[in-house]
Amino acid sequence: MKAGSDFARVSGLKLIRCVVVTALYNMGSDMDDFWVFGYGSLMWRPGFDHEETRQARLFGYHRALCVRSFVHRGTPDRPGLVLGLDRGGSCHGVAFRIRPENRDAVLAYLRERELVTHVYVETTRRVRLETGHDVGAVTYVVDRSHGQYAGALSIDDAVMRVSGAMGQSGPNEDYVVNTVDHLKALGIRDHHLEAIADQIKSAGLNPSKRGLA
Repeated sequence: MKAGSDFARVSGLKLIRCVVVTALYNMGSDMDDFWVFGYGSLMWRPGFDHEETRQARLFGYHRALCVRSFVHRGTPDRPGLVLGLDRGGSCHGVAFRIRPENRDAVLAYLRERELVTHVYVETTRRVRLETGHDVGAVTYVVDRSHGQYAGALSIDDAVMRVSGAMGQSGPNEDYVVNTVDHLKALGIRDHHLEAIADQIKSAGLNPSKRGLA
């Protein structure tokens, strides 16, 4: 019995040691990795070198048309709406793994792209990869105290604000419809955004479909 007990004890210690070593390895790997989480155009147009792409889910924030656009999809007199990450719920997006030596260059690029008017705030949040692993990822969430924050909008209210808005990058309706098309191509469903796009299309408000874009 003693020999059997000693064998079980040694085996148990070996198992614990393996678990601890594996955990430390994974922790170190996660700390060395640099991830970026995208929820909008960053998913299909990242603009930076990356080593790996994984679909991922961010908890605590959701994708929403909650940012007033005064330049690209609207004007100060007739603001359009663009996407932001707002508090509550979760968001299905894409995570990009960046080589450590490219971290500074990628951050500089993202800050130039995302922080033009500072309606977005850079933050690091845990995201769950499609593999089931959690990693820390840099992302950009909306600043609710900023003047461009439009708040939580109903489907009808969002459609009304998007319809007819035009900026330097084209009609706001195209932005919404094209975003939904890109999400579907990635296998990502956003039912609230899809409902807005469906109303735009059913009302014939998509300029590109009328040959006006």
